[in-house]
Amino acid sequence: MRVIAIANNKGGVGKTATTHALGVALASAGYHVLMVDLDPQGTLTTACGIRDAAGRSIATLLDDDGSNVPPLTRAMRPLARRLTLVPAERALSATETALAGRVLRERALKRILTPVSGYYHVCLLDCPPSCGLITINALTAAQAVLVPTQPQAADLAALKSFLATIDSVRANYNPRLELLGIVVTFYDDRLIHHRAIVAKMREDKLPLMETMIGRSIRVAEAVGAEQSIVDFVARNPQAQAYVRLAQEVARSMGGMSPGNRC
Repeated sequence: MRVIAIANNKGGVGKTATTHALGVALASAGYHVLMVDLDPQGTLTTACGIRDAAGRSIATLLDDDGSNVPPLTRAMRPLARRLTLVPAERALSATETALAGRVLRERALKRILTPVSGYYHVCLLDCPPSCGLITINALTAAQAVLVPTQPQAADLAALKSFLATIDSVRANYNPRLELLGIVVTFYDDRLIHHRAIVAKMREDKLPLMETMIGRSIRVAEAVGAEQSIVDFVARNPQAQAYVRLAQEVARSMGGMSPGNRC
């Protein structure tokens, strides 16, 4: 199972929309996909139409500090063919605080995910907009991290700070963590400053994904309809962009083929 963290310490960059759209697109392409909502706000959970996560969420599992690994199946919610969600709830904020006093606290999530690694091709971790212990857990459990960012000066500064966090996790907890790439979101090529920021990122040799995601009110409408943009309006340019991004992600999975379980 390829575990990919969708992460950035800045909010409003499209992490949840990216996780949801990638999950739907990869499942549609034949991959068995597990999505895990790690944000206490539970935006991905709500976008997937789950409203009864209390007591059956990733927080429930991370709260269990017993000697046995708590079964992930206690919280799994099938959404569609080949697509499953582990939801979040607001109690996850308290869980993060509780983790701080635990031995091997950075590896709690990895411990929970390992038993299901043979059942899914890919696991997408929707991270909170912070560099707290939940995000550190995600980066420790992941083989790769995909970083969404807006093409704004403030976002570029935050991006460079987050890349330093990735380096720190790689040095201290997860030496095999790869930077899958940076995906530019809310991009509008009519705007000079958007083009300038992307040019600066390329000049700095940052690993940009080929696909950039534009701006569309349809993405917000999809969230309101409890669907991903890929399901909500498949012909929308941003839905098609996310399908292309999913193809890039699939190529990064090496010889892993869709259809059969891994």
